[in-house]
Amino acid sequence: YLLCTSGDFVKVYSVNTEETLRLIGGHADLVTGIQLNPHNHMQLYSSSLDGTIKLWDFMDGILIKTFTVGSQLLALYTLASAEDSVFVVIPKKGERDTFQLVSVKLTKGAGQDLESKELSVVLDGVGASMKHIAFGREGAYVVSVKGVNLKVYFFKRKLLNRFSLSTLKTKGGDNRFSCVACHPTEDCIATGHADGKIRLWRNFHHKKEYTYSTLHWHHDIVMDLAFSMEGTRLLSGGVESVLVQWHNESSCQKDFLPRLGSPIEYISMSSDGALCCTLHTDNRISIINSNLRFSRSIQGLIKSRDVKTGLVVDPRTKALVLNGEPGHLQFYSLQSDQQLFSLDIVQRQYIHEAGLKQSDLVKVAFSARGTWLATVEESEEVTDPELQLKLWFYHEEAQSFQLNTRINTPHDNHITDMCFRDMDELGDDSLILVTTGRDCVFKVWVMVEDNDPEAQQNVSWTCDFIGSYHNYQATNCCFSEDGSLLAVSFEETVTVWDSLTWDLKCTFCHPPGNIRKICFGRLTCSKYLIGATDYGFLCCWNLLTCALEWSAHLNIVVLQPDPVSEHIAAVSWLSKESSLFVFKPNEPRPIYIQRNLCKEKILLAAFVPRDEPEMTSSEKYLWLRKSQLFFLTDTQELMTLSTKSLEERLTPSNKQLAVEESLPVTPFSLLLGKHRHQQAQEDTDLGKPVVHNKREQASPAVKELLHTPAHVLPSASFLCTIFINSLLISKENKSAEEVADEVEMESEKAEDESDEEDVTAMEQEDTSHMELLGEMTCKLSKSQEKELRKIRKMDYSWISAF
Repeated sequence: YLLCTSGDFVKVYSVNTEETLRLIGGHADLVTGIQLNPHNHMQLYSSSLDGTIKLWDFMDGILIKTFTVGSQLLALYTLASAEDSVFVVIPKKGERDTFQLVSVKLTKGAGQDLESKELSVVLDGVGASMKHIAFGREGAYVVSVKGVNLKVYFFKRKLLNRFSLSTLKTKGGDNRFSCVACHPTEDCIATGHADGKIRLWRNFHHKKEYTYSTLHWHHDIVMDLAFSMEGTRLLSGGVESVLVQWHNESSCQKDFLPRLGSPIEYISMSSDGALCCTLHTDNRISIINSNLRFSRSIQGLIKSRDVKTGLVVDPRTKALVLNGEPGHLQFYSLQSDQQLFSLDIVQRQYIHEAGLKQSDLVKVAFSARGTWLATVEESEEVTDPELQLKLWFYHEEAQSFQLNTRINTPHDNHITDMCFRDMDELGDDSLILVTTGRDCVFKVWVMVEDNDPEAQQNVSWTCDFIGSYHNYQATNCCFSEDGSLLAVSFEETVTVWDSLTWDLKCTFCHPPGNIRKICFGRLTCSKYLIGATDYGFLCCWNLLTCALEWSAHLNIVVLQPDPVSEHIAAVSWLSKESSLFVFKPNEPRPIYIQRNLCKEKILLAAFVPRDEPEMTSSEKYLWLRKSQLFFLTDTQELMTLSTKSLEERLTPSNKQLAVEESLPVTPFSLLLGKHRHQQAQEDTDLGKPVVHNKREQASPAVKELLHTPAHVLPSASFLCTIFINSLLISKENKSAEEVADEVEMESEKAEDESDEEDVTAMEQEDTSHMELLGEMTCKLSKSQEKELRKIRKMDYSWISAF
């Protein structure tokens, strides 16, 4: 198993299959460190910015203990020699950007939630990164690096030695420390530096007689170092995307594993030394064999330099599509949290060097069924960019997109937006692509048959119409739901065009401020057009009356319509706070507001249709039944709004030490539970009250039958007697009063049912007469009648004694 931190969670991967086996969650903030329990390798410690250390059984995802420290935890370390203590890095109170390495004594107790406030400072002024601290062999000393200073603290002797390097940068040299690692069996410290050098320190028990040797291959900063389990090999990685293996502390003896795709940030060794893994800046983990042969790769959402394409949903796979590697388009599966595949759009070798003007992918659009893909790539030149518009067709046999048409310089300046006409693609003549540009025009592209006998393709794309409006720059475009209207924004004005004749139908203007985003309403709200301006206004125009329906003063940066409902999500950015507003265009009042959605600025959003509508009990999340809303922040974190609590989302949780009664575990229980749920739903729909038999649910025999795995169940003959007995009503000695009450209640129920039948029959007979006579009589409600019957039955004979 491979364990790694991911946001607020810890993920457990299978090394063999690369799949995510378990998502462990319980922290309220970013998880900053994980360490296996040195005394039990089936348990895991995790630390978080929420100020807690949690101990997990990571195989089952069960939380064993929570230790509240009370301060932000930035890194976590464990030692086999420390019985009931762990080491964490915390901020120093009263000082900014100053951190301490402290020892935390883990409180022993019976409860699950414990307080561990007993801290002792080990080192002051340490780095905040986990790579800046390392523990020596058998936990005898701890090493800390920061700037050009190295500290070694010896626990038994309580001695602190400091070593400093020169701060002068000569001949391209930069002595600043970037990472540190300790030899597992010898007194040797390896440090990485900003100029690519690696230093191996020895004899550091003495302040003046220490020595170090230098290894140098990396041309830039050494990102991380790791010793093999036996200490015979040292692994290093950096911006070159090459894993270097050093033998016997010699610059002459080294091996390389090149072309790992992106800079190496972290290196980790397996406990048996058979595997090592590297974490890369593009959010990928590479698993590598001990003989330095690449084995497997776990690719998450790639962090690209800039997501210019926006968040687009592939209609075919429901995957999220956006910029990936330079010049590539990544298809990211939200269900499996892994990349499906990467499509090379630019088809040129990318050179990782600052200052070079290279082409990159800037716009993406899918047709309604995902059979056509349009991409725009442009060079990084600001004034005169090289532009290419490419049309790709999805081939079922190849199960991939293949290039159909390449159009050089489709516009004379940057392309600002692009969209397909969202109609039935059975007729090729209905498929239209529109592009808008800073050259003050929008262009309409259509498919034509290719008559060239040597042509590989049957159809190709060509320009059919060019539109403009008063020589203003065209900024946004979108089609109405039925495809009959095209809206194009030109700076402060929105123009609406007939998509059959390309006649200008009407214009909408809301100065001051350029139009930032536009979209049409859908379904029952298809007569509305929504626009957001960069001066902080959200406007809704009625297409039937050609007038402004309503407007709101909001600084909207994201405007995203749901493709399967009338709802539109708008994200505002004000006072360094992102807020979410969900509304229907026919109502100016939002149906959902979430202030301070996240700390970062939200740049992009996308609705992803669900395979099946989600059942939600909360009314405020009804708008999320058919689709799920995803956000991408300026730090390239992908987030989503969930209708469920953390306990519901994570199947294994701390509450499942005992199997819950309502949790279906076996296939039989799952099937039975589904049937019961459907039956209850049908009863509810028909107006029947849903009655739950508590006796049946509370039966231990039923629970044992449903919740015990089949392969460990006792024989049916053994269970049968217990099961039958559990269904029998037990004879209990009851008092005469209880028996009388039960009999009276039963007779009451019988009378109620008969009386209710009579009442309804009477109502049906008498209403016609009442209506004819035009009279109104006062009727008692059923509850009042029931109360009246109870009063009638009361025994007032005791009053006669007085």
